[in-house]
Amino acid sequence: MTELLDFILSQGEQFRRPDIPDLARLASLYSDFRVQKSTNPDGFAANISAWENALTKAARAGLIPGPHGSRSHDLLSLRTGEGLSRALETKDWGQPLAIGAVIDEAILQRRMIPMQDFLTSKTSIYDRSWASQPWWLLSWGLRQIGLTHGTFATGKIHTGRFVIVANVEEIGDKILSQVSNQSNRMDRTYSVDDFRQEVAKMISLQEDLTDGDLSIIVTHLARDKKAVAYNSQIIKFKGPGEALSSILSEDHAIVSLKKLIADLNTRVASLTVRVKALSDSAQKAVEAKNRVSALAALKSKKLTESKLARSSDTLLQLEDVYSKIEQAADQIEVVRVMEASTRILRSLHAEIGGVERVDDVAEGLRDEIFKVNEIGDAIQEAGQESYAVDESAIDHELEAMVQQNRTEEEEKGAQHTKQRLAEIDSETHLKTSQVLGNEARRKSQSPTLDSIVEISLVDGISALNRLSLDRKQVFPEEHDSTHNQSSEALARAIPEN
Repeated sequence: MTELLDFILSQGEQFRRPDIPDLARLASLYSDFRVQKSTNPDGFAANISAWENALTKAARAGLIPGPHGSRSHDLLSLRTGEGLSRALETKDWGQPLAIGAVIDEAILQRRMIPMQDFLTSKTSIYDRSWASQPWWLLSWGLRQIGLTHGTFATGKIHTGRFVIVANVEEIGDKILSQVSNQSNRMDRTYSVDDFRQEVAKMISLQEDLTDGDLSIIVTHLARDKKAVAYNSQIIKFKGPGEALSSILSEDHAIVSLKKLIADLNTRVASLTVRVKALSDSAQKAVEAKNRVSALAALKSKKLTESKLARSSDTLLQLEDVYSKIEQAADQIEVVRVMEASTRILRSLHAEIGGVERVDDVAEGLRDEIFKVNEIGDAIQEAGQESYAVDESAIDHELEAMVQQNRTEEEEKGAQHTKQRLAEIDSETHLKTSQVLGNEARRKSQSPTLDSIVEISLVDGISALNRLSLDRKQVFPEEHDSTHNQSSEALARAIPEN
């Protein structure tokens, strides 16, 4: 089993369906299911989708066979032919019989495009007008009605190379996402070789893009995304909010400077390693007491150190120049933003109409606010006149309510006092009756009339005291005078001994 086939069977979810055994599903996919287009359209579409998705993922993983003897693999295009059929061959079902129909359907739906047409077309792949349809789509239609012979009619897969649109869009979006974080013009300008290496880092590839993939992705970014300008040596991304500009002489200078700095960094690293190696060689010669070898190694070390010093100085100067260019590029961005801000402010000020118009507007606003306040005051005064209240009448009514409340409280107090006096009379009469009834039984101690009166008076004083406490709670201001009067009356009633 080839690596491609193993990947498809392990990663292709549509190659396995829960309602169909795996063997039956694979048998259907490897059969000549072209007749199902008219007899079973849903089954035909499911098989086409399964193969197309599997081939797309396999290409993205770099598993589609390349040219004979080539170790590189294209990620963005699919090479069709007998090599692809052999790579998909299995022991049980042989080669897929309808793989040519899969390619034709993908072309019809514009999910795959012949590579030559993709690279030479002046129109974006997102333009759906009939005028932008390439000649191959018309040819496919003619093959469908039998006017020409093609892949679908014969069932064979012909040799060709087709751009996989889904993979191109995926990698293009990743590149734009990475480059959008670079605000400096220097960082957005690449040589072709540098761009090839940077893209490999962006999409986590173990090797650089092939020449075919590089041409495809640059064409897509320039024509379909309108994001880059390029020539045979330089690829330049436009900045945020900038219009796409052509390659300028400054861009060539930037790329040359970046390449020279990269070369010097490599040279300095190499010379540093050589100096260390010569130093170790001289040390070993000294330990071996080989004076001639030690002198030769030291002489070479000195020459290498001299080259390293010159290269380091040159590198330092170039890096300083590069830093100044970066600073100038940043200043250009700042000036561009300032110019845009100036235009915006000028436009806004023109809409405002100057300080005089602002003063007029402010004066008019103050006048209108004053009018609003006047209207509010007038409405408030009118309301006060309509609902004017006689304060003296309110005072008289309040006094009458207070007096009425006081009279009611006095009447309640008098009624309470009357009830208490009645209770006292009842208690006094009861006690007097009890004393008289017990007189016959207490002949030896016959009480006199004075003692009876005294007992009654004591009980009366106790009742009056209780009445006085109750009265105090109702009429506290009358308590003192009533108490004094009661005390005086009792004092007169009780004869002195």
